[in-house]
Amino acid sequence: PVRAVPRAWFGKLDGARVLGLASGGGQQIPIFKAAGAEVTVLDYTPAQLESERMVSEREGYAVDTVRADMTKPLPFPDACFDLVFNPVSLCYVRDVEPIWHEVARVLRPGGILLTGFDTIINYIVSADEKHVVFKQPFDPTVNEDQAALLAADDAGVQFSHNLDEMLGGLLRAGFSIDDLYEDTNGEGHLHDLNIQTYLAVRAIKK
Repeated sequence: PVRAVPRAWFGKLDGARVLGLASGGGQQIPIFKAAGAEVTVLDYTPAQLESERMVSEREGYAVDTVRADMTKPLPFPDACFDLVFNPVSLCYVRDVEPIWHEVARVLRPGGILLTGFDTIINYIVSADEKHVVFKQPFDPTVNEDQAALLAADDAGVQFSHNLDEMLGGLLRAGFSIDDLYEDTNGEGHLHDLNIQTYLAVRAIKK
């Protein structure tokens, strides 16, 4: 929310084959296109893909859009992408590690994964972020209080993930973690206390 991704993380984008994983909406993909990348966007939500197409038509560039569920095998051949960009979205799925294995499959050797995600800090606190109240893991499908918190904020269905799932899962899927940085929520009580609640990660497929 606050810190910009280092430019060096992206590598050479001109002519690169980029997958925007759960990246519909027309927010990040125009930047990749402006840098010369050939981009495919996968998202589950039709409205997000429609926004992606609207922006591409308005700005006059081509983009491939694919509606698919990232918790299922990705509809792409092996080693077909140079870079996978995954903005904060894994909070909407329960099991992360199968996704890491699929990302590794569709990346070429030496390919780059850029991903961002919440740490569990956002999932242990009350709505005003001033009290630790929630047992982990955060799973609103089995915890009514957690479901009520999300419903009050119209935040969909979200799940917490620990570092073993996120970083350990990357390592087990065959990635090396090249760099990472932390960030705050950008607003709210935790932000005011400078408590870091997000991780951005650059990983390389071995």
